[in-house]
Amino acid sequence: MNRNLQSQSGYRENKMVMFATTVTSSSYLHFPKRLLITRQTTIKCSSTTSSISASFDLKTYWSTLREEINQKLDEAIPVKYPAQIYESMRYSVLAEGAKRAPPVMCVAACELLGGNRLAAFPTACALEMVHAASLIHDDLPCMDDDPSRRGQPSNHTVFEMDMAILTADALFPLGFRHIARAVGSTGMAAGQFVDLEGPANAIDFIHEKKYGEMGECSAVCGGLLAGANDEEIQRLRTYGRAVGILYQVVDDLLEAKSSKNKLVAAEKLVKENNKSYVGAYGVEEAMEVAEALRAEAKTALEGFEKYGEKVLPLYSFVDYAADRSFSFADHV
Repeated sequence: MNRNLQSQSGYRENKMVMFATTVTSSSYLHFPKRLLITRQTTIKCSSTTSSISASFDLKTYWSTLREEINQKLDEAIPVKYPAQIYESMRYSVLAEGAKRAPPVMCVAACELLGGNRLAAFPTACALEMVHAASLIHDDLPCMDDDPSRRGQPSNHTVFEMDMAILTADALFPLGFRHIARAVGSTGMAAGQFVDLEGPANAIDFIHEKKYGEMGECSAVCGGLLAGANDEEIQRLRTYGRAVGILYQVVDDLLEAKSSKNKLVAAEKLVKENNKSYVGAYGVEEAMEVAEALRAEAKTALEGFEKYGEKVLPLYSFVDYAADRSFSFADHV
């Protein structure tokens, strides 16, 4: 597989799988560090965290917090005049199949550092609104053309395309105060553009921008609300980005393997689809990327062991993103 992408000076060419590589030499784009992945990947985590994480009930924690976030979102978007746009906003934001991963990560990061859950809810809700808006745009016929989302018809299928665009446009500003960088021309918008128009080797950039930066922003917002220091913010930044990309890489693997549940069918996507990790690199290398991202996220959390069991929600998110050990009853 030819993957001779342009790289910044100081990096040596190698034969290892490269993650988050640059796809253009433009000086106007953010160039993330590469994640170098070897064939033999091991997951490094402390014995203390491993021993106590087994007893942590992530599903109960997540479900309880999800209910609280749903209530806050319901209160945040009351129906006003003109009613149709608010009904459209509520349709997407309050979808029963939503997992609420960005706001849950935000609250967990805030609580890790001693912050109050109630203080985190406004920012957590803003993250979910931006996330929902991005999904509305993603599903449009001119984008990914998806007819369903979160276990129900996509917004544009129910409310028509013009209303769907207005709905997303109305949701985005609600979160701009805290998270504008992650959704703008250097974040999710850049990722979606490259997803539509980019070259075949752009999958690393797409995942970095569309999913990595949203995860990073969710974790960092929680840390900032709790008064995290610079080192802690950097660790949360690394953690959130790794988990965000990991989740999508695993989604790519699950989607590929769901086709007749045969790896042969999944490998066929290599020739047919370069907009997923499996399509670009194949099942084996995509699995290696996922394991390396899992290791990176857990390593970033090692600096939080002094907070004891408060780190367990974030730690457990990593394994959930990789293993999908449970699901919620309502289409999650």
